[in-house]
Amino acid sequence: MLFRLGIFLSLLSLFLIRSESAVSSIDLGSEWLKVAVVNLKPGQSPITIAINEMSKRKSPALVAFQSETRLLGEEAAGIVARYPDKVFSNLRDMIGKPYQDVKRSADSMYLPFDVVEDSRGAAKIRVSSDVSYSVEELLGMILKYASNLAEFHSKVTVKDAVISVPPYFGQAERKGLLKAAEMAGINVISLINEHSGAALQYGIDKDFSNESRHVILYDMGSSSTYAALVFYSAYNSKEYGKTVSVNQFQVKDVRWDSELGGQNMELRLVEYFADEFNKQVGNGVDVRKHPKAMAKLKKQVKRTKEILSANTAAPISVESLYDDRDFRSTITREKFEELCADLWDKSLVPVKEVLKHSGLKADDIYAVELIGGATRVPKLQATLQEYFGRKDLDKHLDADEAIVLGSALHAANLSDGIKLNRKLGMVDGSSYGFVVELDGADLSKDEATRLLLVPRMKKLPSKIFKSINHGKDFEVSLAYDREDLLPPGITSPVFAHHAVSGLTDTAEKYSSRNLSAPIKTNLHFSLSRSGILSLDQADAVIQITEWIEVPKKNLNVENTTSASPNASVDNGANSTSEESNSNSESDGGVSNGSNSTVEEPSTTDLGTERKLKKRTFKIPLKIVEKTTGPGMPLSKESLAEAKRRLEALDKKDAERRRTAELKNNLEEYIYATKEKLETSEDFEKVSSNDERQSVIKKLDEVQEWLYTDGEDASASEFQDRLNSLKATADPIFFRFKELTARPEAVEVARQYLSDLKQTIRGWETEKPWLPKDRIDELSTSMDKLKTWLDEKEAEQKKTSGYSTPVFTSEEVYEKVFNLQDKAASIKRIPKPKPKVEKPVKNETETKSENTTSSEKDTSENDKPAGDSDSSTNEKVKGGSEPHDEL
Repeated sequence: MLFRLGIFLSLLSLFLIRSESAVSSIDLGSEWLKVAVVNLKPGQSPITIAINEMSKRKSPALVAFQSETRLLGEEAAGIVARYPDKVFSNLRDMIGKPYQDVKRSADSMYLPFDVVEDSRGAAKIRVSSDVSYSVEELLGMILKYASNLAEFHSKVTVKDAVISVPPYFGQAERKGLLKAAEMAGINVISLINEHSGAALQYGIDKDFSNESRHVILYDMGSSSTYAALVFYSAYNSKEYGKTVSVNQFQVKDVRWDSELGGQNMELRLVEYFADEFNKQVGNGVDVRKHPKAMAKLKKQVKRTKEILSANTAAPISVESLYDDRDFRSTITREKFEELCADLWDKSLVPVKEVLKHSGLKADDIYAVELIGGATRVPKLQATLQEYFGRKDLDKHLDADEAIVLGSALHAANLSDGIKLNRKLGMVDGSSYGFVVELDGADLSKDEATRLLLVPRMKKLPSKIFKSINHGKDFEVSLAYDREDLLPPGITSPVFAHHAVSGLTDTAEKYSSRNLSAPIKTNLHFSLSRSGILSLDQADAVIQITEWIEVPKKNLNVENTTSASPNASVDNGANSTSEESNSNSESDGGVSNGSNSTVEEPSTTDLGTERKLKKRTFKIPLKIVEKTTGPGMPLSKESLAEAKRRLEALDKKDAERRRTAELKNNLEEYIYATKEKLETSEDFEKVSSNDERQSVIKKLDEVQEWLYTDGEDASASEFQDRLNSLKATADPIFFRFKELTARPEAVEVARQYLSDLKQTIRGWETEKPWLPKDRIDELSTSMDKLKTWLDEKEAEQKKTSGYSTPVFTSEEVYEKVFNLQDKAASIKRIPKPKPKVEKPVKNETETKSENTTSSEKDTSENDKPAGDSDSSTNEKVKGGSEPHDEL
């Protein structure tokens, strides 16, 4: 019964899992990524952080290729020191950037990548002599890894996600990130600015109904810094007839330094210790020229910086840094702060700019919330405290997880399948302003051809419409409105280029017509929730005024009053008015018809007349993408090929993991089986020494193969070897299991027989209606089971423990279950209802009743039909019959 209950619960759990829905958020940083999952499982927090294979809440944003094997996350981090040229990091900051900028940045951080230039002028990374990947492909691999973490954590398929991006990401970076997610098979509901994700997390559990406030979110991560000014308030809303207060926030401004972060501090330490090591070694040795040595040094420097955040001094120790020479040193916090002296002033620039452009003062700021790992540096906190004149800064948010948790809230709000009770209105704005520039025949470069589309901090999302008077094909360029405020690494403000065609042909087609206005072109733009500006549609608008022939009609209304006393007089008057207008322009003769008698209005065809009519046509125009450079979108062919390559790598990784798992299973089985057979005396009761030695010999043979020829074996080979070993050893283990399981089963069976006997005796008094033949049949089955147990136990005692058991515990339980079913079916037989005997009536009473009935029938028949219906209706109203509305 317990076994059957287990199966039922398992099926039920599967059904419940299928009905669940989950979405995720991904905080993609330069060095780390965090994943949160929104999954409305009963008894769980709706938003949780997905842990990785090492049970950590954040994972390295790394991809590595070693011996044609792809490694992601923690696996890639494990080989950084040995193969620094095979592990690729900082990929987020390379997407959408020109090759030269990526190369410069990689060299400055001592990243020994083989960076090459692709056909777009963007960066491409060569992983072997004949294999290269675009940054979008490598980033797609990382996003796929993040998606897999979400699915493993939630145990359901998670396709929808929100991905956070730094505020300084431009159009090329945002589009490139979406393409990377598409390659990974992720449906991105929206990109979200990092500061908006943190703002959501800050405000979700607070009440602003009594007080609005300005808050600055200050984030210094590994590669960048920004300060966002957020205004929190509340508004009243109607819910279920009640007025409730709903919190909201608006991002007023955000300013950044895209090249200032924790990595800058680490590089100062790297340079300092590199110089110190070079002095120790001497002989002109420069450790900077050796990638492996620099990878080891950078790894230890990161730990040293973390120690300095909690201590006034920290050691550094690197084993065999270069040429088998160990490096050991120490540094004080004071020296570290001195090395980074210029960085502390730079860290205040985003804050100063936000306050300057908002018109606010430091005292107007309710809170300064710190997020980002680098904000843990004491000197940075002291610098901000001094500037704001505060003893303490605000640290209500988790510096590492605030963005990913807030982004998960945004994902839940946007998703159709997830609904959370907590509400927080969000108004974010575009980090950049955008203009549209027009170029073409008869279009001079002036203010009329350069139009402001999106002012900075315009609400996301938005629709924009522009109209121009022009009749020839032209080109549209989308550009940032300020050349002094461009995304990192970008030198040209133009980020998209389109050709609008079909306008010239349309103008020629309608030039012979009477145009009532110059040809116009309507351009429809959209600024998406992800902050991406696009040209969605272009229409040519043609307005023509021309003479057209229309039929004239004369409606006679005379004598209609005599034809129908119910005819409307007003209708006749209106018709007469129109008739006189038509006659005034008619050049055909029509008889008056006043002397004729007409019973109904009649329509008379008077010919046609010419009228001026204004007509407007909207003709769709063709838009062709002509963007070039690093922001150039991948072609359909390139995108399809990238997806194919990533899917092939995913399959290869899955096979590799399966192979490793089966290899581990085989290895564990060999060790565990040998230990049991060699050390446990109980196995001597169920197997001979020769049998055990035979199994151990085969285990030794497979073990030797495992560490020689089996090193490069396939998953199927490992599985075959494991199956072969189990086939040899399983009979021993089966007999060993039955040694205890069989007596336990027999004891359960005998106890059940005893209990069932007592139950049957109780039925005689408690359930006397149960059929005797069924009970006798059950008793016979009980006797047969008891006899079977006695015979099998006696036979088993005569059988050697080395032989196959005469009977098994499974057979015993099966017979008990069958007996249980029989007993249950008898027990469920319901008690029969008592028979109610009708009283016997004498002949006189019967005749009297029949006479009365006959009289009633006659009286019913004599009633009029109306009375009968009335009686029926009265019955329904009285409630004796059910009503439809109930």
